[in-house]
Amino acid sequence: MSGDFRDFREFSDLVGREVLLGVCGGIAAYKAAALTSLARKAGLGVTVVMTEAATKLVAPKTFEALSGRPVATTMWGPNLAHPHIELARRAEVFCVAPATANTMAKAAAGFADNLMASTILAFAGTLIYAPAMNAAMWEKPATRRNVRQLLEDGALFVGPETGRFSCGEAGVGRMAEPETIFAAVVAALRERAKAA
Repeated sequence: MSGDFRDFREFSDLVGREVLLGVCGGIAAYKAAALTSLARKAGLGVTVVMTEAATKLVAPKTFEALSGRPVATTMWGPNLAHPHIELARRAEVFCVAPATANTMAKAAAGFADNLMASTILAFAGTLIYAPAMNAAMWEKPATRRNVRQLLEDGALFVGPETGRFSCGEAGVGRMAEPETIFAAVVAALRERAKAA
């Protein structure tokens, strides 16, 4: 797979395959826009689910424009009768990027108190988390326990990477780059095709 993704013909086997992109309220939410764009250029169908906190960082209209689809933000939206179930059944891969400590903790414990958590709980495909948080939060024993639980439950992880945070500190906890996450989504889709 080429690193610059200028030639999207190498993804012709993925055209029409469906993915969910979960965008949580971390400052790295802006990178999810680039991830959405990469997936669409490869011919994937992308439906975006956002937490309320994420909508304060990047407007849902940005993801609507990039995905060509409405963005799901609440359990009580007018478009779907049972959004968490319908969204969960729509895709083969659910990539949560950025995945905050809060959302991962909810997923590890099986909480379903918002649309993101409920959709994760209802999803039966391949779950990929791309964590993004301060190094102190990433290294906390509670976060490490949650990551171990999610791995035990069958989830995949991309990153986090080492770098500088918006707060000025540096360490492990930066979200992986969109191209790296996209490569993981592609690998998961191809693995599912082989297993089918």
